[in-house]
Amino acid sequence: MADPVAASGAPGSARLGVWIAAARPKTLWAAVAPVLLGVGLALGDGVFHPLAALCALAGAVFIQIGTNYVNDSEDAIKGADTADRKGPMRAVATGLVSPGAMRAAAGIAFALAFASGGYLIARGGVEILILGLVCIASGVAYTAGKYALAYTGLADLFVLVFFGPVAVAGTYYVQALALPSWVPIAGLGPGALATAILLANNVRDVNEDRIANKMTLVVRFGRNAGVALYSLMITVAVMVPAAMVWVSRGHLGALAASAIASLAGRRLATVLARNEDPAVLNPLLGKTALLLLVYSLAFALGWWLT
Repeated sequence: MADPVAASGAPGSARLGVWIAAARPKTLWAAVAPVLLGVGLALGDGVFHPLAALCALAGAVFIQIGTNYVNDSEDAIKGADTADRKGPMRAVATGLVSPGAMRAAAGIAFALAFASGGYLIARGGVEILILGLVCIASGVAYTAGKYALAYTGLADLFVLVFFGPVAVAGTYYVQALALPSWVPIAGLGPGALATAILLANNVRDVNEDRIANKMTLVVRFGRNAGVALYSLMITVAVMVPAAMVWVSRGHLGALAASAIASLAGRRLATVLARNEDPAVLNPLLGKTALLLLVYSLAFALGWWLT
């Protein structure tokens, strides 16, 4: 039964806990991690800029929250989130928040992201304005519209690019006001692990997504393909720091990130391959997100300190 308070439609009318849950706190590490790596790379090059880094972090988090709010609303409207959902229940699907209220909350989050980027636009110029607008538009297009990324199988590529090279390079650029060609390559590491989070989600939800005509890569090519792609993303994450150390002929500490991804990531891939029980797969998403955070911290600190 819908919450009569939430049904009024105002974003602030529902219980605070509902809005916090709808923001999906565990997924926010996917926004934080590449920014941390961008900061670590800037520290290593002696171009760290505290205010720019803080604004980049705030903008990334608010864009992720806005994207999650749009996802909550649109998946419910399109029938992808139902009472049979295997993952945590969503606010709109359960009637706790109206679609209009959720969309309004998404608009507020995106507005806060834009406000956070005001200083970065003044510092970095029109390129940063364009990048910010593209990121916000992509957050909306992820699940909204007839050709939403999540419904056409393009979401994985979107996550790999925007939560990897784009986020890391953007964070580095607003600090250094320059962009070495190797920085986006370093971003492939966190981008791959962010994609692994999405793949774990889609492997779990493959049957429900198929019924809702949500044509993820896992729906298109099958569960085994999703598991294989998850393992591939772990492999990419292992290889990126090692490749960066080899090219730079230094920063050996970054190899800690490769070791972490290899040891922890392989175990998580085994769990995904051998289990279909939601009670096992639900925690796997959080564990993959935690791996992304620890990996990015190790990569950043290893690069900076060595």
